[in-house]
Amino acid sequence: MVSIYLTKKQKGYSKSSSIDPLKITIQDVDKMEDGSEFEEYLYRLFLALGYKDAYKTPRSRDFGTDLVFTDRDGYRNVVQAKRYSYPVGIGAVQEVYSSMRYYRAKKSMVISSSQYTIACDELAGYNGVKLHNRKDLIEIMDLFKAGKFDNVKDIIEEDAHLKYDSWDNYLNGDKVIKKDLKAEKRILAEQKRK
Repeated sequence: MVSIYLTKKQKGYSKSSSIDPLKITIQDVDKMEDGSEFEEYLYRLFLALGYKDAYKTPRSRDFGTDLVFTDRDGYRNVVQAKRYSYPVGIGAVQEVYSSMRYYRAKKSMVISSSQYTIACDELAGYNGVKLHNRKDLIEIMDLFKAGKFDNVKDIIEEDAHLKYDSWDNYLNGDKVIKKDLKAEKRILAEQKRK
């Protein structure tokens, strides 16, 4: 089994003494001071799993991606890491999805230590972004520590749950598009004044 960790002397290391995927628990993730430690943990985990071309993006100008790796099918994936104590919103999906072209990736995902808002889940479904929540993260950690690397990769590489609602449903009146009624009233009032 591969053990990958950082020490204080290595460049890019944050404040804790080491990030060893075999030793980190979900409680350790919850105690991390900022998102960069969580990104570092995921990076070390992906390296230990043997992912090809795994790398961590620079802190600034990452274009919405924290990690990049090539999966077992040879597809490049971009990852947005979110160590939150509250639900993750649509910004995470917007960032990672929009970064796919920059990194020439085929798949995108968000890995969080928390849950996701309903809007985030909906937007991810329409854009094919895989969302890994706290439950998934705990399962990934437990399986990794048990040496079940293929099971971990199965979870990480699982396809996103796509939503295929057609615009035809909206046009036929089956669904309602939310409108800004105040803006419509304002425009109507302006037209009446003319």
